Amino acid sequence: MTIDSLAGPPRFRCWIPRGVYPPQTDSHLLRRAMRREGLASGSDVLDLCTGSGVLAVEAARLGGRVTAVDISWRALAAAWCNALLNGQTVRIRHGDLTSAVPGRRFDLVVANPPYVPAPSPPPPRGRALAWDAGSDGRLLLDRICDAAPRLLRTAGTLLLVHSHLCGVDITLDRLARAGLRAEIVDRAHLPFGHVLRSRLTWLRECGLVTESTTEELVVIRAEHT
Repeated sequence: MTIDSLAGPPRFRCWIPRGVYPPQTDSHLLRRAMRREGLASGSDVLDLCTGSGVLAVEAARLGGRVTAVDISWRALAAAWCNALLNGQTVRIRHGDLTSAVPGRRFDLVVANPPYVPAPSPPPPRGRALAWDAGSDGRLLLDRICDAAPRLLRTAGTLLLVHSHLCGVDITLDRLARAGLRAEIVDRAHLPFGHVLRSRLTWLRECGLVTESTTEELVVIRAEHT
């Protein structure tokens, strides 16, 4: 498949095997935010939870030296293939978030982690592993917020996307307590997709949604104070 960016070319040639999260609105929001950063050639970039590799490929196109991390071997295979399809070089690393890059620091860290609230723990494998993130949706978000200061160089930047269902203020506060200055730099509203619609009764019982069936996605930018 071929995917157009939110702001026009370049296009992204993309192979998505079953079980790998396909690029969606959250991916495109992060691509747009990354382009606005004005990435310097040779910058070290970390793409956490790379999935299909769309963000890793975009960062490489912008001149970054990119490391893509995922816990799914299938996702890493997709990211590697998609880098080749788009004529880019991306380092592929298997692991659980920062365990794949011990001791390393980066100029830019981008992350589109699983963030969908779920009534049961994430499965050890399968498609739901790409989006399920515990009862509050923060299973990986909190870990990324806490690790960000150790991942970023002095002038480094974190770009993180997630749903309002996970608590935007919680993310901003957690990043601030970690010593980072954080702000929302982009957002989009869209109707609930299939996964959220299938959990609507549970989400309402938990108080995570009321009558609305519209989701707000936000991109949060953070840097050292």
